[in-house]
Amino acid sequence: MTYQGVLTKMTTEFSEPIQYYLIFENDFIHMNQLLDKNIQLEFVGYQCLSCSLNKPIYRQGFCKSCFFDVPQAADWIIKPELSKAHLDEEERDLEYEKRVQLQPHIVYLANSSNVKVGVTRKSQVPTRWIDQGAHEAIEIVEVPNRYLAGITEVALKDFVADKTNWRTMLKNDIKDENLLEWREKLKGYIPEEAQEYYIANNKETNIVFPVHRYPEKPKSLNIVKAELYSGKLVGVKGQYLIFEDDTVFNIRSNEGIVVKLTMA
Repeated sequence: MTYQGVLTKMTTEFSEPIQYYLIFENDFIHMNQLLDKNIQLEFVGYQCLSCSLNKPIYRQGFCKSCFFDVPQAADWIIKPELSKAHLDEEERDLEYEKRVQLQPHIVYLANSSNVKVGVTRKSQVPTRWIDQGAHEAIEIVEVPNRYLAGITEVALKDFVADKTNWRTMLKNDIKDENLLEWREKLKGYIPEEAQEYYIANNKETNIVFPVHRYPEKPKSLNIVKAELYSGKLVGVKGQYLIFEDDTVFNIRSNEGIVVKLTMA
């Protein structure tokens, strides 16, 4: 059976283990059902997630011209401390920026390759943690806008990492951490403006991924360069497909690429 479509990050369902779905325009594929099966990926072309044209993807699923134009790729997406909608100031599209920035946001601790601090909209919990491949996470602060979450993250980055080592995460080389203790340890470093939003009594969320075998030396697949790849799928973690030969394919970093997926 063959499917063809433009890649966007997999949709997830929180269960044990996590359920993954690859969504195409006219089809969806339940990736958990493909575990231990041989699949083939073939590069077909590009489809910018904004203009839909067959133009090389620059970043985040957008062609170069769209990346520097659409509000979904503005600097505040990656650096929430740059958010200005609460000041009624526009960067690219104030209506969009207000809709996204002026809603409850969570500052959290997650353990994937190491303990890291991050920011997400409250509506994206626990999806954000799943996408990062975190096996456990806990909320620290719930604030009313993205700016407050951003300045809190910046303050805490002096004491804890803010990035995931993707190779360590995929190898499942997990260090045991007590996130409750980490949260308590970091409490005093939360900026004064966000102190009142500290969350004191919630518990850790634990996440189990559908992985039958973790790679020992993960090597990333560049499907544009390779054009064609075949392998046995043995796991899905974060937004990565994991294959038996230690090849891994990051769906999210390949958004906007059109592929043909064939099941043997």
